[in-house]
Amino acid sequence: MTKTIDVALIGGGIMSATLGALLHRLEPSWTIEVFERLPRVGEESSNPWNNAGTGHAALCELNYTPEAPDGSMSSAKAIDINEQFQLSRQLWASFVEDGTLPDPRGFISATPHMTFVWGEQNVDYLRRRWELLKDEPLFAGLEYSEDAEVIRSWAPTLIPGRKKSQPIAATRSTDGTDVDFGALTRMLFGRLQDDGVIVHTDTTVSGLKRLSDGTWRLKARREVGMTPAEVQARFVFVGAGGGALKLLQQSRIPEAKGFAGFPITGAFLRTDNPEVVARHNAKVYGKASVGAPPMSVPHLDTRVVDGEASLLFGPYAGFSPKYLKTGSYTDMFETIKGHNLMPMIRAGLANLPLVGYLGGQVFASRAQRLDALREFMPDARDEDWRLITAGQRVQVMKKDPEKGGVLQFGTEVVTGADGTIAGLLGASPGASTAVHIMLTIFERCFPEHMPRWRDTIRELIPSYGAKLNEDPAAARESIARTARVLRLVDEPERQLEAAASAAATP
Repeated sequence: MTKTIDVALIGGGIMSATLGALLHRLEPSWTIEVFERLPRVGEESSNPWNNAGTGHAALCELNYTPEAPDGSMSSAKAIDINEQFQLSRQLWASFVEDGTLPDPRGFISATPHMTFVWGEQNVDYLRRRWELLKDEPLFAGLEYSEDAEVIRSWAPTLIPGRKKSQPIAATRSTDGTDVDFGALTRMLFGRLQDDGVIVHTDTTVSGLKRLSDGTWRLKARREVGMTPAEVQARFVFVGAGGGALKLLQQSRIPEAKGFAGFPITGAFLRTDNPEVVARHNAKVYGKASVGAPPMSVPHLDTRVVDGEASLLFGPYAGFSPKYLKTGSYTDMFETIKGHNLMPMIRAGLANLPLVGYLGGQVFASRAQRLDALREFMPDARDEDWRLITAGQRVQVMKKDPEKGGVLQFGTEVVTGADGTIAGLLGASPGASTAVHIMLTIFERCFPEHMPRWRDTIRELIPSYGAKLNEDPAAARESIARTARVLRLVDEPERQLEAAASAAATP
């Protein structure tokens, strides 16, 4: 017998976890079920080793302030991304305060964000970027220096071995974070399960069809040999990462037509050597190579996973036709349709530098990858670093009335006209802006409920519907409150604990 539920969440990552947690708070009587193809939630794109986990706030990521041909740049995108990340911080803080989330140190840690560049032209660009952003309320405290000693005090690994004559510059924000989205995902789903939400793991949704009564029939197959089961849902969220495009195509909603995906494999150099890790505590971003997609901006990252710190450098791009790290080599070919073939071709022709960049990355040797690392860390030793494969990122291509097809950077929200289905395509900043994305889905898919929901949403997310950057006092208060609740700043008792520990150490 087919059962009917209120909400089906396809995919067990941070997006479904965020949507599920919010919907459960707003409508606790609604029945919610989750379908994840892997044995454990949070193991594909949300896994900490499959993503950079920065907590994208655009504090130091240069791709959010691109330089126009005339040398000008705009702060609008950087401010917008920062606003979106503040929504995530506010929700997490509210969930910590009410007990939905346990100790926040299990998923977030204070980690300074930096930009580091070299060469006169890049130094000039970074100086102008700092001048553009330093007086914006959400970027308060952003520091700038061209002094090697100052930069060395911020990130000691960047300077030793570097030529003194090389022009260098850096910016730093101490408001940056490192986020383990896999741990956060499991915490959110764990609480939902405690409240009765059913999470099906080892379960693949292989069919999605709209029925005449407006509900959706999902055909779910257990990976451990059980017969397929069918579920009907009044609302479906397709948060399946790279698997979302195929399912949205199966839904046959007109809004999904014209979309295509180009998969890019990511890889990082990683070190767990305690001596190396201890010398670097920051996420340091550089400038992307010519033709590189925004997701390939090089960065030397402190990562904190299960309480242990490591360093990552990358990403190095590659190619596989898989749409998921655990996907099939036929993924890309199965999604090529008559309606998206031309957008793919036109987008590819318009982005030949990207094709050239990927070709160079695919065939790069270990020595070449280490040379790229040494542009950031000149004294890096070969033996300290190993290559790890990160997650797949599916770059969105879509129809464009003027160009025929364009490459779409960022995360694309696709919703059906009647509000019964929504899905996500694309990549970065993705996870960091999950709360903003879910609020967008609420406004598109549940307009009739929003009048009732708004007060609760504002209790959880105080700046919902407002712009923090337009209110300096509100921006300061929000950043300070979330930093305090999320344990991103030392509280008196932690200082006393640290002092007592130091005194007890011989």
